[in-house]
Amino acid sequence: MVPMMNRSAAAALRIAFAGVCCLGIWYSWNLADADYLFQKDTEGSVRGAIHLVPDNWSYYMRLAQLDRKDAGSLLATSLRLNPFDAQANIELGLQYEADGDYARAEQALLAAFAVDHTYLPRWSLANYYYRRANMPAFWTWARSSAEMPADDIGPLFELCWRVSPDNQIISKAVLNDNPETVRQYLGFLLTKDQMSAASDYASRLVTVGTQDLDRPLLFSFVNRLVGANDGAAAAALWRLLINRHWVVADDFLPNNANFMREPLPVPFDWSLPEYPGMHSWPGSSGLQVEFTGSQPEDCKVAEQALVLAPGTYTFRYSYRTTDISAGTGIHWTVLDSKTGTVLADSGDLSSDGVKRAAMEFRVPAEASVLRLVLSYHRSLGTTRITGMLFAISTQIEAHTRL
Repeated sequence: MVPMMNRSAAAALRIAFAGVCCLGIWYSWNLADADYLFQKDTEGSVRGAIHLVPDNWSYYMRLAQLDRKDAGSLLATSLRLNPFDAQANIELGLQYEADGDYARAEQALLAAFAVDHTYLPRWSLANYYYRRANMPAFWTWARSSAEMPADDIGPLFELCWRVSPDNQIISKAVLNDNPETVRQYLGFLLTKDQMSAASDYASRLVTVGTQDLDRPLLFSFVNRLVGANDGAAAAALWRLLINRHWVVADDFLPNNANFMREPLPVPFDWSLPEYPGMHSWPGSSGLQVEFTGSQPEDCKVAEQALVLAPGTYTFRYSYRTTDISAGTGIHWTVLDSKTGTVLADSGDLSSDGVKRAAMEFRVPAEASVLRLVLSYHRSLGTTRITGMLFAISTQIEAHTRL
């Protein structure tokens, strides 16, 4: 009798197990079918997915985006299934706002922040209070947004700018020492061409940022300052980069005077253009330049930006050439960057042996940025030169005032 009961129980268990397996297979098919319909991403297909799997909150979220007429009830259903979905609360808040129900809109947006303290809920609240002209609340949430920046918070700064296009107000109300915030605010100021304010935040970025990540942006800014003929700001930022050991540079001018280091991509180091027929390379013996005879008739060999106080200076240099005769067309020039005025010109460089030479120049009070240029210009009545130039050393000395 007992064996018979055991066999009956075993049979019942097998039947139950088979039923569970069948139910699992059916549910898996349902999930697969629902996912297939959801991926088609039409209003009808998403409704079909909900019919098959009515407890998937993400289906209701997507349908709310496709069916704006019933978006409110769909979002409410999504939140009932997943009350921790900040995005659904944000979407619901925007729906309430569009319907003119501002109290419920604010509650929904605050509920989004309650379950998700990342950037998006903060940014959504800042936007909401901006649209409602509640400026105290706007600045509170703008500051909160800046405390946890996203990959791109330019729109936040743009919103702040609409409220008050005053860098001092925005800085005091929103800015902090988060490197990402400072980095993005500097970029924003540059898009607004706010060079003076950008200089302050460039200095701040050197203090709170990281060399590998931020040096390219700061080099670009130095370049813009030099291009804008703001020598004082450019030199101050360059000096700060040196003092913080973000760059290897000299305390005297010109920087990298003997061409022993590979130049940095910044105007306060050498620019060494390449042309068909002219090639140059720095090294332990100075700058070596090869002219093949097919180089342009007028081209720069090396150039560096300088910022010097008004006064009188001497530029000393040494060089030698091989296979280049007199009337070379190679010469050093000191120029006023803004006006193009030539302050000094060396005359043609040609010497089989090492030659040391000097030229004096005066920096006027109105000059902000100077350019020290080594260039080639084919002299009239000559063919293009061939041979080698070795620019061995350079040095600028200020005259002592008596």
